[in-house]
Amino acid sequence: MSTPTETELKAMIIEILNLEDVTPEDIASDEDLFGNTGLALDSIDALEIGVALQKRYGIKVDSEDKKVRSHFQNVRTLAAYVAEQQAQA
Repeated sequence: MSTPTETELKAMIIEILNLEDVTPEDIASDEDLFGNTGLALDSIDALEIGVALQKRYGIKVDSEDKKVRSHFQNVRTLAAYVAEQQAQA
């Protein structure tokens, strides 16, 4: 079961990446976003998600931070990152 933030992130990913025939229910919260499994997104998709996170949640995604990649692993880790960033603001 997804948290409200996870569901919102899934919908945002679908919207910004124009994923046709995909619903939030189709994306498992622990499913890999990048690589050869899961949604199989690429680095351009990561940039678009990062920009959308900045716009929607007002958080700064530091591409130089070595931990960023782990935050973008799946929707669950992305939701935790959003919550962490909002708590620091």
